[in-house]
Amino acid sequence: MEIDKKEVLRYMGYKNQIIDDNMTLLIDECCLEMIDICRESSVYEIFDIERKNDQLFLLGSTLILKDSDIKNLLAHSKKCVVMAATLGTTVDSRISYYSRFNITKGLIMDACATTAIEYLCDELQNVVMQNALKDGLHITTRYSPGYGNFSINNQLEILNVLDAYKKIGLSVTENSIMLPRKSVTALIGLSKMVSPKPQVSCKSCKNVECNFRKDGGQCAK
Repeated sequence: MEIDKKEVLRYMGYKNQIIDDNMTLLIDECCLEMIDICRESSVYEIFDIERKNDQLFLLGSTLILKDSDIKNLLAHSKKCVVMAATLGTTVDSRISYYSRFNITKGLIMDACATTAIEYLCDELQNVVMQNALKDGLHITTRYSPGYGNFSINNQLEILNVLDAYKKIGLSVTENSIMLPRKSVTALIGLSKMVSPKPQVSCKSCKNVECNFRKDGGQCAK
């Protein structure tokens, strides 16, 4: 597990400010603590895609994709990877504790956890990519429920398809909030064509007012 401090600063809302030594040391401390308490786990399955009535059916599963953004993502894909990843319950508990008794550290730990789950997903995506290349396939970018018009309500069905609670302890509330909180579900397409956008980019995001666009920060050291 690696945690990029520039990403931590971005999630904290820093935008090119100079960070003093005390804050730099606290961020370093939180990064190390987050790495120590993470109990990362993940699962994924690959399904053939069938197109019918302007919907995408993942054969062998109950997942039916109707939202235009995800259909566009998978427009040239013959298969779809369904994935889920989590950092475990200890991370949630630690963030909750610091949020009550040390607000600054709670904010930093939350940013560290967000950075850590993205790193875990990137690692899993890399595994998917390497395996796909062996079969002469290329991956699309990773796309999660809640992005664009890909409804967050797809979370439950994705977890059911993956049997995620049994395999990695991941569940979802009736409001589509995942437990543990620092978890991600996503879809990746597998295609004979090279995806023109292999990575999610803030520059291509429709939400130009997002506070987390990659402006970054700069540590003092």
